[in-house]
Amino acid sequence: QVQLVESGGGLVQAGGSLRLSCAASGPIFSIYTVAWFRQAPGKEREFVASIRWTGTNTYYTDSVKGRFTISRDYTKNTVYLQMNSLKPEDTAIYYCAAKVGYGSEYRDSTYQYWGQGTQVTVSS
Repeated sequence: QVQLVESGGGLVQAGGSLRLSCAASGPIFSIYTVAWFRQAPGKEREFVASIRWTGTNTYYTDSVKGRFTISRDYTKNTVYLQMNSLKPEDTAIYYCAAKVGYGSEYRDSTYQYWGQGTQVTVSS
């Protein structure tokens, strides 16, 4: 089955940048969409951004539009989340997820595969 491994989290000051990576392995030909979700302490997991494994469609939640960019490198089977102008409210565990079929981009229940998560902490 598809395996996802995230990296790139850390501690950064407000206004700074981080780039998260999600490396995919296994039967990646079956992947339709890869997304980033995040979960802050005491809150539900929420959608951040997604990208088609083939093609160029991308989607973002409103709170990160203009600050975050999702991209994909076919040669490395890796999806990136470039995060700029970070805010303290971006602090969360960030998860990479993949789904193999259609369904809502924004609902975590439609994703079959998940990484272990990487912590992002933004200090004020």
